[in-house]
Amino acid sequence: MMKNKTVPKKPELGDVFSLFGEEYRKKYKLPLQQRKVMFAVEACRTSILGGHVDSCDQCNHKRISYNSCRNRHCPKCQKLNKEKWVEKLSCNLLPVKYFHIVFTIPSELNRLCLVNQKVMYDILFQAASQTILTLAKDKKHLGALSGLVAVLHTWGQNLIEHPHLHTLVPAGGWSEWNGYWKKTKKNFFVHVKVLSKMFRGKFLSALKIAYDNQELKFEGEIKPLAQMGNFKSLLNLLYKKDWVVYAKEPFKNASGIIKYLGNYTHRIAISNERIKKIEGGKISFGWKDYKDAGKRKTMTLTSDEFIRRFLLHVLPPGFCKIRYYGILSSRNRKTVLKKCKTAMAIKEHQSKFEGLVWHEVLKIVTGIDILLCPCCKKGKMVAAGIFLGKRAAP
Repeated sequence: MMKNKTVPKKPELGDVFSLFGEEYRKKYKLPLQQRKVMFAVEACRTSILGGHVDSCDQCNHKRISYNSCRNRHCPKCQKLNKEKWVEKLSCNLLPVKYFHIVFTIPSELNRLCLVNQKVMYDILFQAASQTILTLAKDKKHLGALSGLVAVLHTWGQNLIEHPHLHTLVPAGGWSEWNGYWKKTKKNFFVHVKVLSKMFRGKFLSALKIAYDNQELKFEGEIKPLAQMGNFKSLLNLLYKKDWVVYAKEPFKNASGIIKYLGNYTHRIAISNERIKKIEGGKISFGWKDYKDAGKRKTMTLTSDEFIRRFLLHVLPPGFCKIRYYGILSSRNRKTVLKKCKTAMAIKEHQSKFEGLVWHEVLKIVTGIDILLCPCCKKGKMVAAGIFLGKRAAP
């Protein structure tokens, strides 16, 4: 039952939780992390979280600003984080071609992932990174130390669970023996069939170890998998399947792939722009149907189903969804990566955001000077007071 609230003309994710969240929490027992995300998204930039008052030092114009939730699942709080990440990564990447390789696991593992998010997603990162680094070291393919940046996504356009990794891989690697950057011979990193077979093997091997070590939980409809015979049958089925690894054409330079990958790093399951309508207890949103030539369509779900699907993609507390490996890992940036830059005669440079406070970063990213008075256009907005939030987080 919907609260007695007015639906805004341009609805957002926060409005969904504001209208239907309380009733949903009463009907279903939710983990604390999901409850926190619902609260944060609903309360973001509202009086619930409190805020501050600024006053112009020239015309005395007053402005009230509400605090942001800064939750990584909130569609309003990602832009600056994304821009800072893109800028930081651009300082470390080499001026070479890059591949965008996507690793996807079979749908038979989706429910197992939902119940064991941390374990399963860690295995996904491990299997994909080991596949790329192992094949890069193989003299049949490259014979050098490569690297990658991996970004986890857990959803499809229809919000159904679809765990996969987007990876950024340089078209080459560092040859320690010869002391130079070795390029890939062909216009692709390694054939996708080779990537797929090794990825499948490494993933299922790690999954079996997790099962043997009793690291997996089996609840609900996957409870029968706790029995060894059923689990082995699942493994046998998965070994027979062709796993999907998709490799796009290489980008000509680092700036192109950084901008492209930046669209993936801080993306959440659904953006506010995709939500079209809230009416009659149902939510309509735009989505792209890749099974139908990528046609753009509108999907309408009940409020309960929409919230359920969104909450599928709330990550465990502290889980790292962006990871770096090989020459791009933190321990190799000052050693191997530095050798690569020296060999290529590339100068080290710092992020343009280095040492800047948030409003200075905002001005660079958006072109908006938040300190300039919007009324007289001359004065400076200075802090005049703060006010506390109206409600505490769950």
